[in-house]
Order: sequence, then structure tokens, then C-alpha cells
Amino acid sequence: MDQKITPFLWFDSQAEEAAKFYVSLFPNSKIVSTARYGDAGPGPKGQVMTVSFELAGTRFTALNGGPQFKFNESISFVVHCETQEEVDRYWQKLTADGGRESDCGWLKDKYGLSWQIVPNALMDYLGDPDPGRAGRSMQAMLQMGKIVVADLARAADAI
Repeated sequence: MDQKITPFLWFDSQAEEAAKFYVSLFPNSKIVSTARYGDAGPGPKGQVMTVSFELAGTRFTALNGGPQFKFNESISFVVHCETQEEVDRYWQKLTADGGRESDCGWLKDKYGLSWQIVPNALMDYLGDPDPGRAGRSMQAMLQMGKIVVADLARAADAI
């Protein structure tokens, strides 16, 4: 494996369920391996301990480590999207079944993991060489939950 650093995600007991969910969302994704607790524990013998999986070619590891730690917004994963349809699809799937929308393209999935669903056009609008267009785009984005490219365009062009 060429990837030197692997995100490691601590779940209470949903590591396998979460890995399967994430793999179902992203192309070029798969479960790589699953390890189970043995006689030495600390989890119940036979329970999934870790799941190694790839999302869009990036390796992750999920651990069933118990309820001691929860995800928070200090770590998130950015999904770069080419189209509004792609933004809409990831937003809908990741907020389904208990996920929560937040501001400026951020959301939490049903496991509490934070994601940023970002259309590539957002950086174009925010980095516009015309400071007025960039500023209006920023103000529009700050009012959004899910980023809507057409709304950014309208804001950038508003005078």
C-alpha cells in the first residue's frame, strides 16, 4: 500500500455498519479486511474489532472501541463535487436516517462524523479576482446549509 497516513475512526460498536454505508456511497470504494476480537479482548470474542476500507481510493480504518469517545467537528472529511447533482446526492445520503445538516456545506452523518460537501465551483466564487463578487459569494455561502451553486452565481452577479 502506498498510502502512508490512514484516517482511523473510533466507533462505539458500528464500525462494520458504518464502513459498509460509506463504501456504498462513493465510487472506487471497498471493504479491504475485517479483524475480530479474540480471547484476549477487550471486546467480546468474535465481535468486529476493526474494518479496513477504501473510499474513492483512500484507505480508512474503523474501530469498535466502545462509547468512551465521540466524533466532533474538529475533524471532518471534505467531499469535492463536480456538479450540483453530486452535492445533492451526497448531502441527501449522508444526512439520511439521523444525520444532521449544518452551515456552509457541513453536515454530520448518522454516526456523528462530520463531512463537508463542497462543489468545486465554490472555490472559484470565493477566489474571484473581483473582491465584490468574492465578498457577495462569501456572504451567500454563510447563509447556506447545503451549498447551492446557482445561488452562489446569483449572489456573485448581484449589484
